[in-house]
Amino acid sequence: MTSLFKKALLGAAVTAGIGAGAVSAKDFVLGSTSPTSSHFTITVAMSKAIEKGIEGANTTVIETGASVDNVLRLGRDEIDLGLATGGVLIQAREGIGKFEGNPVPDTVALYPYSASVLLTAVRADSGVKSLSDLAGKKFSPGIRGSAAEALIAKSMGDFGIDVDLVHGTVGDAVEGIKNRQLVGYAKYGAGSSIDATLQELMTSTEMRLIGFNAEEEASVLANSKGVSFATLPADMVPGSGEVRTPKVNVFFLTRVAVMDDDTAYSVAKAIHENIDILVEAWPKMANYDMAADAKATMDAGIAYHPGAARYWKEVAGK
Repeated sequence: MTSLFKKALLGAAVTAGIGAGAVSAKDFVLGSTSPTSSHFTITVAMSKAIEKGIEGANTTVIETGASVDNVLRLGRDEIDLGLATGGVLIQAREGIGKFEGNPVPDTVALYPYSASVLLTAVRADSGVKSLSDLAGKKFSPGIRGSAAEALIAKSMGDFGIDVDLVHGTVGDAVEGIKNRQLVGYAKYGAGSSIDATLQELMTSTEMRLIGFNAEEEASVLANSKGVSFATLPADMVPGSGEVRTPKVNVFFLTRVAVMDDDTAYSVAKAIHENIDILVEAWPKMANYDMAADAKATMDAGIAYHPGAARYWKEVAGK
């Protein structure tokens, strides 16, 4: 499990007089997302589970631009594993979408851990009640390098909606909305709950959720692999009606060239056997059957690391 990133760390350690033993084959760098996201919290819990489950393991969690950025970092050997949606995994392997002409074909899943839905939220005073109403308005499509950014950018183009997309961080989006410089933003969130970012916005700004109409949903399903749809209930955000929105499974990925079979098996086992650490950080995982979801997503065609697949097949029937 060597990488250019780890070699740089090793060089720094030696320079500092720490010694060559400071970085070992059991050092793991986990690519996450923005620290404001609940997915960053669960990544930290995963790092603790890996350290508990693999003797001598050391982990580092880093902030990234989420799905697309994590796969690009995997391709550059900067991280050992990173979160991404199933759709981004498919795109990376096939060299389509954000990876057109630049595939990362040995990208594979280690384990699933949630399903995320796209929250498309706008200021209630913006007059925006549908995606088509975003035409000509400044809107944040999601964290730069994220699956949300990729899907929104592609969808607006497919729908012929000339929206002024303002790219940046979650913090940039929150500030822009509060200052009335942006009408809203999009971001994947865990399950069908309001994430911390939207909760923060709602303390000072009246917001509403908007969704995809039937024609827009059909277009996304036809043109974006790995994406399904979910219905968010009315008044999930006060004053918002029931909306249809994209839904994706979220995984932690690696590359076959980055991680050997035994290590992948050990990582999957450590996460699964120490899921209580994840539940403590993210209580909504209490009823999540990771093994069953791993088996189901494998059956649905998601490519898994051979070592991780071996572990999940062993435990799926237990």
